[in-house]
Amino acid sequence: MTLGRHRYPARQRSDEMRSMKRRRFPGFLCGMAALLASLPLAGAEVVFNRPVTLIVPFPAAGGPDLAARILASRLQERLGQAVVIENKPGASSMIGLAAVERAAPDGQTLLFTTITTVIAPYVLSKEAGDRKGILGTLVPVIAPATTPMLLVASPRLGVTSLKPLIDLARSKPGLTYGSAGIGSGTHFAGEMFKRAAGVDLLHVPYPGVAPSIVGTMRGDTSLLFAALGAALPQIKNGNLVPLAITEKKRSSLLPEVPTATEQGVSNVEIHAWYGIFAPTGTPDAVRDKLNQAVNAVLALPEVKKDFAAQGVEVLGGTPAELAGLVKADDDRYGAIARSLNIRAE
Repeated sequence: MTLGRHRYPARQRSDEMRSMKRRRFPGFLCGMAALLASLPLAGAEVVFNRPVTLIVPFPAAGGPDLAARILASRLQERLGQAVVIENKPGASSMIGLAAVERAAPDGQTLLFTTITTVIAPYVLSKEAGDRKGILGTLVPVIAPATTPMLLVASPRLGVTSLKPLIDLARSKPGLTYGSAGIGSGTHFAGEMFKRAAGVDLLHVPYPGVAPSIVGTMRGDTSLLFAALGAALPQIKNGNLVPLAITEKKRSSLLPEVPTATEQGVSNVEIHAWYGIFAPTGTPDAVRDKLNQAVNAVLALPEVKKDFAAQGVEVLGGTPAELAGLVKADDDRYGAIARSLNIRAE
């Protein structure tokens, strides 16, 4: 007799094993079905079965909103579904980001945003800001475009370049400049300019790009740092006076305007890009479909023309390239935020 072991006839043991397999097999099938359902099929066609929503975390009629609408008008032809723009401004773009974070990871709800969303966690209070940053919250899809940043003035100010502006600011401390909000890229540009030029300017934050442009056009604020894409129509109409490009080189979209460095004010370089992000967990096949569709739209001559009319240059590329832009800006502007102590309490 063998201890610890039951002795059954071979046929009885075989019958029991078959019975155990029959009891376990349905559960095994259910588990495999759930696993397979959660994975995209290799080579399967990605199909969008309802309208795609591009959430723009800024007010309507600003630069990001206009660029998103140009893209959406052509993108729906590539995706086979309508592409809807939904503006969710507030909290330096964090309200819009949170809406996409909560969305299903199916590529049907996306964030169309700017550098402001990278900067925001460094300047918002702990309760309002997402300390993880955008790459810890969403996944990159593509950077459709880029637009230079520049300093413009109200025509009422009576200046057309930096030297007379700096002389005026030094003789009249407290000259006002507007931005798209506390912690926005335009706010950072203003604070960097103040330090580089050695002038005292009073910051007036607006709830978005479009309101800040209107405020400067009316003369409520004397100066404004803005993306060229948002300010160009009003520059062409004479409602805003361009003073300096805040980048390393002049813009081909406004080549007659010199850079700040050319006018003797260095270390005021800030670059604006537009990026599309999806909820974490979005399958790679879906991200690839979106990336390919946007790149195809960006290659259309009419899209390039429409972007250029808004002061925007086509960029495009891979999700990894957008991630690289975000990482570089996260490192740079995080350091600037700490250095300048820019906070929104």
